[in-house]
Order: sequence, then C-alpha cells, then structure tokens
Amino acid sequence: MKIQSVGVIGAGTMGNGIAQVCAVAGLDVVMVDISDAAVERGLNQISKSLDRLVKKETLTIENKDAALKRIKGGTSYADFKGLQLVIEAATENQAVKEKILKQVDEIVSKETIIATNTSSLSITQLAALDSNPSRFIGMHFFNPPPMMALVEVIRGLQTSDATHAAIIEMAKRIGKEPITVKNSPGFVVNRILLPMINEAFFVLYEGLASPEDIDAGMKLGCNQPIGPLALADLIGLDTCLAVMEVYFENFSDSKYRPCPLLREMVAAGYLGRKSGRGVFTYDQ
Repeated sequence: MKIQSVGVIGAGTMGNGIAQVCAVAGLDVVMVDISDAAVERGLNQISKSLDRLVKKETLTIENKDAALKRIKGGTSYADFKGLQLVIEAATENQAVKEKILKQVDEIVSKETIIATNTSSLSITQLAALDSNPSRFIGMHFFNPPPMMALVEVIRGLQTSDATHAAIIEMAKRIGKEPITVKNSPGFVVNRILLPMINEAFFVLYEGLASPEDIDAGMKLGCNQPIGPLALADLIGLDTCLAVMEVYFENFSDSKYRPCPLLREMVAAGYLGRKSGRGVFTYDQ
C-alpha cells in the first residue's frame, strides 16, 4: 500500500508538526482535535513554521501554499473515513489513548492503518484493543517533527509485515529516517534518554550544581547540542515524568524511580516551555 492520505489526532506540537511534514511531502491530511480553537491554533502554528522555512529559503511560497491547502482541520473522527492511515498524537496517557483509539477503530475501514505516536506505551497492549490488530503499529516522531529526521517504527506482537512495510515506505517518502524497534517500554531512544534526564534532575535535587552548570557540563563534556534540563523543558516535564513512571511500573527496577524534584515541579505546574516555566523560565 502506498499511503497518500493521513489523519492526525491532535493539533498540538506533535500533531501539527506531523501534519506539516506529511502535507509538505504531498500527502492529503486531516488534522482533528477536541475544539475548533485547538485546530485553529494548530493550523496557525503550521503556517508560522512554513513561513520560517520560506524565510530560510528551504521552501518556496508556492510549496507552502500548496501544503496548507492539503491540510483540513476538524473536530470529528468521522472525517477520517476513507483515509489510508491515522496517526494518534494525543497526550502520553494510556487511558486517553485507549479511548481515542477505540473510537477511531469504530469509524475507519478495516484496511486503514492505525499508528500511535506514543513514546513509551506498549504497542502490543494498544493493538489488542483494535478489531484488526494486524494493522496497528507505533510511529514515534521526535520533537519538533519538521526538524527531526528520526522516526521509530515499533511493531507490536500482532503487527503484520504489510503494515510495517507500508509505514517504512511512507516514513521515507516524507523525508524521515525510520528505524525498526521491538515493543518494549521506551523503545530505543527514550529508553536511554529519559533515565539520563531523570538523573540530571537527581543531580539538581541533590544540589551538586546549578541548572546552568549541569547543562553546560553535558554540552561541553559530552558534545550534546542541548543540556538535559533544557531538553526536559522542551519535551515537557509532565511527559518526562509520565515516561519514567511507565518504566518504573513495567520494569519494577529502582533505577527508573522518578526524581522527587521532577514530581514536585510537575505538581506545581512547572511543565517547561509550554507553560512558560520549567527548570528555566521562558517568555510566552
């Protein structure tokens, strides 16, 4: 199957980024969120992102206009009827994703591939809720999707070879570099990355160094382009906490215990860039 039409659930940072990448590559996109306001914000963000690419001369104005015309916004999953692929990019919450995926399963055809953009949850477990689990797969984009080349393609126990092949081909066609990953909490990249971020919070919690010096140490000493604490703010501290809780629950290993400071900051609403304050403070 050569995928030409894609539905995206969620118009937030990940959802609108995925929609943008698909539309620029020539695919027809339907982006759905819970309200017209959320959809409008997502479409505006896509337009601004494309404007930046035009300014950098990596995209023409004509291609920008064509991409925007390929994206339809809406608030009903019924708009996904007839599409070849639906990518769920809602918040990293098991119950929320299960509810959404069950609703989508009832609407789309049995031939429609359903993918989840989860960064930590079990593909096998989510696929078990689908009436045709062989068409279910993980498609983990990285933030921000228009800039990051990697896509983790995660096979559940039930995922068919045909589904996997179609997603690998589609990922390459939209300009991404896919890697195939077995189903396991955190998959590959986040399995390594999030414990490192969590450890940076422990270092901060124990008062070993300032946030600035912790990040400077990792950038200068490990050649990382961004420090772990600034990266946590970019990802979202709530997302970091949710992923570590998944690891802790699934592996029953104390090395995955979320740092108390991370928990406290999330409880305070210090979620990172999206809230204007995390480890660092940001202008909204």
